Amino acid sequence: MNQRSGKDESGQNDSGLGESGPDDVGKEQAERPDPPFSIWVDADAVPNPIKDILLRTSKRLEVKLTFVANQSVRIPDSKLVSLITVRDGADIADDMIVDLMNRGDVVVTQDIPLAARVIEKDGIAIGVRGQLYDDNSIQSRLGTRNLMEQLRAAGMETAGPKPFNSKDVQKFANSLDRTLTRCLRKRRS
Repeated sequence: MNQRSGKDESGQNDSGLGESGPDDVGKEQAERPDPPFSIWVDADAVPNPIKDILLRTSKRLEVKLTFVANQSVRIPDSKLVSLITVRDGADIADDMIVDLMNRGDVVVTQDIPLAARVIEKDGIAIGVRGQLYDDNSIQSRLGTRNLMEQLRAAGMETAGPKPFNSKDVQKFANSLDRTLTRCLRKRRS
């Protein structure tokens, strides 16, 4: 398992997002208590626009953001953002996320079985197209996924997902905002 700082070979920040240090944090932000949740990302196939939204959100809300992948992912140098690189293999990243997440954490994934595991552990699962999974919707999604998998195994050609577009990005941003607003309200109560 490796954690990567987000700096390139020359030691420079490779994110293009700029760096922030302790002097950049306002007094009222420095006194803000830690959020009661973290954001985890199943990062092997996360679209770049979603990654950018998550990075900005982590910085704005001062929420810990962890990318878990079996390949290198460029991240900024930040105390809030980290990368866990796992070895290649089926469900290794998923297992790591489920093992490390806590109740109430938010997990961003396109993987329906991972979303189901997150919900079982009392986490919050959001798809990269803005789908918010819950106990009711995840069972339906798992059923559909399993049926499509059986059809493909039987030799039937099925259509893949529609191309990712700007409407999907907007739906994700809105869903993430609503979800994190609810999480932050829970912290205040």
